[in-house]
Amino acid sequence: MRVGQRIRDGLVLLLLAAYATPFFWQLLTSFKPEAELLVLPPLLPTRPTLAHYAVVLQESLLPRALLNSLGVATLTVALALALGLFGAYALARLPVPGKGALMLGIVASTAFPQIATVSPLYLLMRALGLRDTWTALVLANTSFALPLIIWLLAGFIREIPDAIEEAAALDGAGRLQTLRFVILPLVAPALASAALLTFLLSWNEFLFAYTFTATEASRTVPVALALFPGVFEVPWGDIAAASILASLPPVVIVVGLQRYLVRGVLAGALRE
Repeated sequence: MRVGQRIRDGLVLLLLAAYATPFFWQLLTSFKPEAELLVLPPLLPTRPTLAHYAVVLQESLLPRALLNSLGVATLTVALALALGLFGAYALARLPVPGKGALMLGIVASTAFPQIATVSPLYLLMRALGLRDTWTALVLANTSFALPLIIWLLAGFIREIPDAIEEAAALDGAGRLQTLRFVILPLVAPALASAALLTFLLSWNEFLFAYTFTATEASRTVPVALALFPGVFEVPWGDIAAASILASLPPVVIVVGLQRYLVRGVLAGALRE
């Protein structure tokens, strides 16, 4: 048994190492001087340099893109959680007609690819005068994050015993008071999990960000990386430094909230 467990552990570590190899390769590339970028060996930089990071932070548009991504992702999380919590509570607790079919439709809506909706959404955003604004990205990202949040939170709320809400009602609490003071603290792990998933979805989203933006005023990190300057040659070191900087915020957030992510996903998937 121990031998089999060790073999499984070794395979897991090997797969994790293979999965993390591109990230570490980019990390090494970001510290290599120009003369060593296209030369192997050495694998490790002989004279590590921060020149690529200096170029990215001082001469590129990535700092502005990082600010845009952070703002769009934060607003998306706030709006999606606010709407998703009320929707999930209604589907989990209130006598909504056709609740099962409605939940099935919400989950099925996640099957629509972004490319199938980007054209009508673009026309809508342009008609509303929202093109090249954070608002367009926040609304588009929220529309795709809401089904996941409602499904996740509804499954979590169903696991809360009805007796807790009945006790709050006997004490004179209304629906909103029960939701705020009773349900909200109990679903905090699911909220953290939903917030993390929504943040990652918004941070990494490319198609809407590329279609709905036209200037650096609202372009996010994925678009900035795709349009990274390089006319006559590809600045591999600068691109590597930019990709590392773009990866830091989600990596830090995932490391800090990973236990809530696992607990929230498992709790929301217990039963339908």
